[in-house]
Amino acid sequence: MKDIPQALGPLLHPSPWPAFDGSGIDGGLYTDITRDARHAPWLLNDTVVTWSAFGLGLFAALVLAAWWRARRSDSPMMARVLATPLVLAVVYGVDMALKALVREERPCRSIPGSFTLESCPASGDWSCPSNHAVIAFAAAAALWLVDRRLGALAVPAALAMAASRVWIGVHYPHDVALGALVGIALAAPLTVFATRGAPWVERARKGRLRPLLLTAA
Repeated sequence: MKDIPQALGPLLHPSPWPAFDGSGIDGGLYTDITRDARHAPWLLNDTVVTWSAFGLGLFAALVLAAWWRARRSDSPMMARVLATPLVLAVVYGVDMALKALVREERPCRSIPGSFTLESCPASGDWSCPSNHAVIAFAAAAALWLVDRRLGALAVPAALAMAASRVWIGVHYPHDVALGALVGIALAAPLTVFATRGAPWVERARKGRLRPLLLTAA
């Protein structure tokens, strides 16, 4: 009887399937891009690395700006703005689940001799979809639906973020392309759905939260 738990172990805790090698999809394009990065001026590369590492902060600033500007908008628009952080959290959670499902190894680990501008992520830090691309494009989609001026800033920033992840060597092009698709496909309907929170905003604008949700100007 003592041997039964050991016998059932493989069934109760199955071994994860092998990591997926995405190099057959667009590994050649990845290699061409990183080859260009290898020979690019140091100033360009340093700029791309910095943007890749800290650029998501711009989207947080744009969301804050959207809230500030939405104080002059109607309640449905404010409801969308207030829901944006939650929308981004949901999209990020879905992205992490997709990563665990796809289990694609990073290109800098799958392709021998890959050039990277930063350390290659550890094995098990899956590649597809790209977290940065998902969040950037989700934020851009949400911002486009609440404030076209801010959205017009967020869209090229999202494209730059996606491109930077390939340039520094930590993602395939299809990783960021899928990330963009996932971010937009999830964030757009969720942001529109958030309009249903307008009655709550309307009530809140009549209470203590009025200074945060409405401006007299």
